Amino acid sequence: QVQLVESGGGLVQAGDSLRLSCAASGGTFSNYTMDWFRRAPGKAREFVGGISRSDRTYYGEFVKGRFTVSRDNAKSTVYLQMHSLKPEDTAVYYCAAHTRVGAPADVWGQGTQVTVSS
Repeated sequence: QVQLVESGGGLVQAGDSLRLSCAASGGTFSNYTMDWFRRAPGKAREFVGGISRSDRTYYGEFVKGRFTVSRDNAKSTVYLQMHSLKPEDTAVYYCAAHTRVGAPADVWGQGTQVTVSS
């Protein structure tokens, strides 16, 4: 089974940029649609963006052009590039893999904390 490890989170100031990485090991990475989610304290989990096996991307309503999802199959890694960060972006960010076609994401990483100060 594939395992996922997120990295790149940290404490930044409003307006800064940050790139998160999600490295996969095991499985067949190129076969998986990959998603990013986030969860802020006391709030529901929120879809951030995803990328399909054919490199199509999908984004949550709040993104408004600030975030970009990409993948590098040679490195078995999916990225979330974030620009113009706002305090309301503060959350734990998770990546997830769809290992079964037509099913919800079923493999999740441990998450990486992003904190944006004003």
